[in-house]
Amino acid sequence: MEARAVIRHIQMSPRKMRVVANMVRGEPVGGALDLLRLMPKKAAGIIVKALVSAAANAEDKSGGEVDPDSLRVKSIWVDGGPIIKRWMPRAMGRANRINHRTSHLTVVVSDDNS
Repeated sequence: MEARAVIRHIQMSPRKMRVVANMVRGEPVGGALDLLRLMPKKAAGIIVKALVSAAANAEDKSGGEVDPDSLRVKSIWVDGGPIIKRWMPRAMGRANRINHRTSHLTVVVSDDNS
């Protein structure tokens, strides 16, 4: 049984999110949650929410037959979202562009049997 959760338009750059996402890829869901809850990164809290949601989706999709302890993070990836562009005033009438990058996070969990 496979289930996924998607969080879109996260106000964080994909590069920062991928550092945390790479640490939990392939881990059991319980172990990944323990690791993320101890991690002092903003991305860890966001990934925890997506992981809990994906596990709940798997349980709901199977009608309660899937044990949450048997789930693993099959795949997790972070794509770039829309870039919010802002301008910063500089000296002598110039301006520099500031890019606020956003991310789309996708988490896929699967039980060990598949």
